[in-house]
Amino acid sequence: MQTNAHKDIPGNPSTAKSSKVRLRESATPDSLRVLTMDQWEFWRTNGYVVIKNAVPRSQAAATADFLWEFEEKDPVDPSTWYTAPRAEMKMKELAGTGMVEVYNHQHLWNNRQMPKVYDAFVDIWGTEKLWVTIDRANLNFPIRPGFEYRGFIHWDYDPETRPQNVQGVLALADQLDTEMGGFQCIPWLYRNYDTWKLTQPEDRDRFKPDTSGLEAEIVKVPLEAGDLLIFNSTEPHGIRPNNSEDKVRIAQYLSMMPAQEENEELRQWRINSWQNRIAPEGYAFPGDPRNWEQDRYETAELSVLGRRLLGLDTW
Repeated sequence: MQTNAHKDIPGNPSTAKSSKVRLRESATPDSLRVLTMDQWEFWRTNGYVVIKNAVPRSQAAATADFLWEFEEKDPVDPSTWYTAPRAEMKMKELAGTGMVEVYNHQHLWNNRQMPKVYDAFVDIWGTEKLWVTIDRANLNFPIRPGFEYRGFIHWDYDPETRPQNVQGVLALADQLDTEMGGFQCIPWLYRNYDTWKLTQPEDRDRFKPDTSGLEAEIVKVPLEAGDLLIFNSTEPHGIRPNNSEDKVRIAQYLSMMPAQEENEELRQWRINSWQNRIAPEGYAFPGDPRNWEQDRYETAELSVLGRRLLGLDTW
């Protein structure tokens, strides 16, 4: 099955590792739906861009409230925050990062099928025929003894393969304090990868760059609730440690790539994942052993746009 290709490596198996459609390389003001030309140029230069107010703050807050409920944690009681993971994470650098193993709840689909979110990815790809990733969310708590996640930088796809792909993070709460965790990346390495790799050993880990000497180049991206950050999959990135006293980074992972309507096996897998609330599983997506999605929640209702973004209806 198509999804098995991702069992032993990072990357979300709900879509392909790389699209046959190349990422858009040029744009004009009248060809963009959401991005400004300044944002477009920033995207091309730095490998990431922030779309302000991609979803309303109230909708972001409702999703955040649901995540607290799903995790059985109280947002005002830190004594409830620090619990052992329910499932083993094979991708060890994600251990302790606060991944929330929920994938197909109505709140997540409400955000996926927001027209502004979709239009932003249309701008990035240059095509309307897109599928949305079936991905999870994140509650990243302040570091405490026994929960001492220190942050990381990695790629989800081997940059040597030049993947035509993008990834995205939707902020569900303000992330303006750089000490509270959240997205970090190295645009310098994104721009200079081909010369940088000549200084690296042949047997280097293709998914985890040695960032020694690049500490000053790491960018901590501030976000407000409802903001969408889109980044190129060749952008080295990760979750930074939460060194705040009591702030929680809350986010949903959300991206789109060109639809693969000819891949019937993958299309049926996606439909089954939505209909029966099934996690991608594999290397980095273990799912919830409580089976709450299946036992407590109904199949999410989809808009006309949502049905196409899933693959239930064709473009």
